[in-house]
Amino acid sequence: MALHVKLSSIWRVFWLMRTVIDFALPQETYAPHSIRTEGHLTLGGLFPVHARGSDGMPCGDLKKENGIQRLEAMMYALDQINQDEQLLPNITLGARVLDTCSRDTYALEQSLTFVQALITKDTSDVRCTNGEPPVFVKPEKVVGVIGASASSVSIMVANILRLFQASLWKCESASDGQQMRTGAVMLRTFKMKIQTLIFGHEQPVILEEGGTVFEKMVQLCPLIPQISYASTAPELSDDRRYDFFSRVVPPDSFQAQAMVDIIRALGWTYVSTIASEGSYGEKGVEAFTQLSKEAGGICVAQSLKIPHNPKLEDYDKAIQQLLETQHSRAVIIFASEEDIRGVLNATKRANQVGHFLWIGSDSWGAKSSPIHQLEDVAVGAVTILPKRSSIEGFDEYFTALTLENNRRNVWFAEFWEENFDCRLLSASKREDTSRKCTGQERIGIDSKYEQEGKVQFVIDAVYAMAHALHNMQRDLCADHPGICPQMETAEGKTLLKYIRNTSFNGDAGTSVVFNKNGDAPGRYDLFQFQMTNSSTPEYKVVGQWVETLQLRLEELQWPDGEQEVPISVCSLPCKTGERKKRVKGMPCCWHCELCDGYQYQYDETSCRLCAYNMRPNPNRTACQPIPIVKLEWHSPWAIIPVFLAMLGIIATIFVMATFVRYNDTPIVRASGRELSYVLLTGIFLCYIITFLMIAKPDVAVCAFRRIFLGLGMCISYAALLTKTNRIYRIFEQGKQTVTAPRFISPTSQIAITSSLICVQLLGVLVWFAVDPPNTIVDYDEQKTINPMLARGVLKCDITDLQIICSLGYSILLMVTCTIYAIKTRDVPEDFNEAKPIGFTMYTTCIVWLAFIPIFFGTAQSAEKLYIQTTTLTISMNLSASVALGMLYMPKVYIIIFHPEMNVQKRKRSFKAVVTAATMSSRLSQKPNERPNGEAKTELCENPAA
Repeated sequence: MALHVKLSSIWRVFWLMRTVIDFALPQETYAPHSIRTEGHLTLGGLFPVHARGSDGMPCGDLKKENGIQRLEAMMYALDQINQDEQLLPNITLGARVLDTCSRDTYALEQSLTFVQALITKDTSDVRCTNGEPPVFVKPEKVVGVIGASASSVSIMVANILRLFQASLWKCESASDGQQMRTGAVMLRTFKMKIQTLIFGHEQPVILEEGGTVFEKMVQLCPLIPQISYASTAPELSDDRRYDFFSRVVPPDSFQAQAMVDIIRALGWTYVSTIASEGSYGEKGVEAFTQLSKEAGGICVAQSLKIPHNPKLEDYDKAIQQLLETQHSRAVIIFASEEDIRGVLNATKRANQVGHFLWIGSDSWGAKSSPIHQLEDVAVGAVTILPKRSSIEGFDEYFTALTLENNRRNVWFAEFWEENFDCRLLSASKREDTSRKCTGQERIGIDSKYEQEGKVQFVIDAVYAMAHALHNMQRDLCADHPGICPQMETAEGKTLLKYIRNTSFNGDAGTSVVFNKNGDAPGRYDLFQFQMTNSSTPEYKVVGQWVETLQLRLEELQWPDGEQEVPISVCSLPCKTGERKKRVKGMPCCWHCELCDGYQYQYDETSCRLCAYNMRPNPNRTACQPIPIVKLEWHSPWAIIPVFLAMLGIIATIFVMATFVRYNDTPIVRASGRELSYVLLTGIFLCYIITFLMIAKPDVAVCAFRRIFLGLGMCISYAALLTKTNRIYRIFEQGKQTVTAPRFISPTSQIAITSSLICVQLLGVLVWFAVDPPNTIVDYDEQKTINPMLARGVLKCDITDLQIICSLGYSILLMVTCTIYAIKTRDVPEDFNEAKPIGFTMYTTCIVWLAFIPIFFGTAQSAEKLYIQTTTLTISMNLSASVALGMLYMPKVYIIIFHPEMNVQKRKRSFKAVVTAATMSSRLSQKPNERPNGEAKTELCENPAA
């Protein structure tokens, strides 16, 4: 592509060189079809009278609005200036107006008409066939150019107008020697300018000296200033490359900024762009892309380009590419009218009417031609147009034009046919109608008329040139009416200086000024193509942009009757509690990721972990305290152990009351009253601990838990151990001697039991000293995967290990007691409760063997608090109930229901008791184990008697 551009540019240069050499050909060779009016000074004009041609033709259909109206606006402005006695007095302005046919190459050819008058030629060697010197038609000298319309055309013309340095009014004569020396300088300068223009440097690349032709060709003189009324490409703001170019419309950099502001106001973040190939479209999109990056928050999904001489397939392909990014509905379009129509037609062919949200540049503006018969596709389009006003004087002028009073416009007849859909002559090129024109038709009456949007700017451009010439004439020719010699010899830079310093109010009442780059300030009206109440679409002003955006959002209407502003985004907004994970290279695109677990949404792109005692709220936008729970009285986990404890307490109180009531009866006395009451106290405390374990934890409750957790069992098993130990010692001592063992009296038994209990109390006191009781909230115990189910458990600061340690001493007593119970298992059944105590201990061991795996096996469970508390309390309740049931219920049964059995039998000595117990033990052995084949004898006598 780059090579093609270079070769094309080289061809143009050589073609230009050839044209310059042959400058003596009649001017009609370059512009056979143009408007020419006489005046003291001539202004050039470049207008797109015709559209771009196809099938190898340079020009296409007539452009009524952009072409004829703008052209007539220049003629109208010249008439007004020439009639104004205050502006350029004694000086009239003429015109040479050319058709660019909306094509830069054709405009380049036409614009040579403006420079040929600035070149002198040595014709001394030229003779006619009769020997006479030839007569050349002197072309008018163009002092400034109004135009062009398209930026690509203006760029091409600006390069040509700045290429030739010639006198503004005439070149002074010189001798042949001077011309040869000057020509050599011109040649070197010309070569450097061409090379710099095409290649960006002055090193010899293309041109070589062509003999003496160049040496006699030209003389150095100034350039031609240019003022455009519609070219908005940002590239033309480069004062180093286009130093003689000015414009009365703002550059696209302002327009692009306005578009960025519109998109941000509408909340769109993902847009596509379409540009016509050339400076206007490409540079406009480039400016928009750059500004959107600087503004941030806007991404370009696709940037498409419509080539020169596009085919239908090119437009269809562009629409299909746009549809690849479905969420990118907004489309920025910097394109020519022809390309706008092509894109809208392709949208209709693709059955996507209402899908795209168009943002059109000033080439679309408020024109009807780009959307003619495509109104349904254009509904909702927001377009931009430099702020303008309708010029009433021009309306009167244009609607009054007829074929009779406008013969100076060589294209007016063609316009007449097109506007009124008729034919003037049989030789007319129109073949789509047979209706003859009468010449009596009237614009605005017999045809629709609306002032074109750039008319004001054409008039402002002509007046800007006129004011600059007026100011220059006033300064240079203060005492000379009309054009003075100083003005004739003035350089183009002088006129440019006056143009840049011009400041006046135009016909529309707006100020016309230029900045240092020759640009007008940015002032835009914002339009939207809307359906009206009559169902006829039309453009409606919805805001303006004058350095800042003023958009009336409530007045906007959208396709398909959408009430809210449609979205155009790469990714839909994340839900609350979700963070954005950006797509690399596309800041407007992201994936939504839920802030999972105990994370909350810190900002739109990150999640953070809540504090240990917090959990995310339901929408994960912040953290909230984790609810604190405890084992409630109404919980099923508490009801069962409380019920058992209450039954146990009632039963214990009943037994204790019974024993107190029948304290002196044989049954009570035989069971060892002192230790029985101690044992009943321990059983009672085992039931009481249930209520402490379920009560709401506080310092007092925690302190009592530590004390009573192991104390009840310790008291119970200390008493039972003392009993079984006494029985064991009695019978072991009796095997050796008839002397009673020591410490078997009730007082001694109480002392032994108290000593065992004091060990437990001492351990509790040490525990208090090392780790004072307090409450904690355990957030780890019920920190479930689902944070909504997380709970903080209010409990005493007692670990599982501490619970086992607290119960460990009691378990040790229980195991020891069980061992003694096993050793005394052969004691006669009714001797001092030995066998009931044994059964009690066996059952208790089974209960606690079941407790340990349940307690530790649920350590990781979310229901740990409930399971462990319930298991512990039930185990203690069962232990107490087993002891109560096996040791006391039979005695209570006899006391209450069989008082006849609660009588004292005859007393026996300790020796008799031991002897009977020993004999009973021997007889219980197997026959083959009995010494000397002793026969079994039954002890019929009650040993307890």
